[in-house]
Amino acid sequence: MKELRLNIVLLEPEIPANTGNIGRTCAATGTRLHLIEPLGFSLDEKHLRRAGMDYWKSLDVTVYKSYEDFLERNPGAKIYYATTKARYCYTQAEYEPDCFIMFGKESAGIPEEILVDNEDTCVRIPMIGDIRSLNLSNSAAIVLYEALRQNNFEGMNLKGELHRLKWQKSR
Repeated sequence: MKELRLNIVLLEPEIPANTGNIGRTCAATGTRLHLIEPLGFSLDEKHLRRAGMDYWKSLDVTVYKSYEDFLERNPGAKIYYATTKARYCYTQAEYEPDCFIMFGKESAGIPEEILVDNEDTCVRIPMIGDIRSLNLSNSAAIVLYEALRQNNFEGMNLKGELHRLKWQKSR
């Protein structure tokens, strides 16, 4: 079995707090973060550091000049494109241990020119009504944790412990 090393890709993220929150989720799960420029903020911006807290320094992050640069530097990568325009639910995908899950910028998502070339790997999170989309950091967490679940949360702590007391029953 391949070592689990999932990848979250943010295409032209605009809001530093979202990227910081996603960075923290990536740090907590051992997931690599890939950022495709242009970014709507500086990576040393105070808000980004605050959202990522002290986890940002331990994050495995790579920055790319463009979508084309990302593709060139990750040849043969299996990429899932998270979009509200997809025809398939994110739970229908079978996430490989080293796959990439891409999210578009907050104001526009992933360009349709990219989506139509990758129809079979476009996935969506179901929603009701006319809500345009979920928050980017929430969406990334939802899809990432499905990919982790499908890979049996490999390498992750599955049980927690109380700090001051002890659990009475063990499972």
